[in-house]
Amino acid sequence: MIKTISMKENKEEQFKKIIDENGGRILRICRYYNSNPEDQKDLYQEILINVWKSLDRFRGDSKISTWVYRIAVNTSLNFTGKAYKHMKMVVDKDVENLNVLFDDDETNMKVRFESDLEALQTQLNLMSVIDKAMISLMLEGLSTREIADVIGLTETNIRVKIHRIKEQLRLQLTTNSNSLKN
Repeated sequence: MIKTISMKENKEEQFKKIIDENGGRILRICRYYNSNPEDQKDLYQEILINVWKSLDRFRGDSKISTWVYRIAVNTSLNFTGKAYKHMKMVVDKDVENLNVLFDDDETNMKVRFESDLEALQTQLNLMSVIDKAMISLMLEGLSTREIADVIGLTETNIRVKIHRIKEQLRLQLTTNSNSLKN
């Protein structure tokens, strides 16, 4: 795994290593921020271009993966333009980190086994752009420290926001589930 970029390697080799190690993450970010497969491909290319352009400026202050996430999230937000406030976050049912959204097993099981992914996705899409970005990074398995580095907020602020988001999701999904039963 690349920690910092070695002066011995040329830029093309560095870029290839970064994309080999982070390409899947970049693709998932593209899917989170855009549901159109053609737009996802365009966004992916735009992210690669921005990684390439920024490669010489990487200082090694963070992990390469955190740096790539920052570029991917910022590019995704810029790519969607003025529509980013209305951007739809798309969550695949096979996202392995879906359980990080819920602190209790009951809600997690409900979402998984009742196939209530649509309700979850609806609630996620009612959130602010920053909250959507934090959730997408959580779903990628980033730590609160890494999310703070990507988003540009303090780790404490990220923890508080994530706690509030989880509580809001739990309440909304529980309320929706109960109203469907009645």
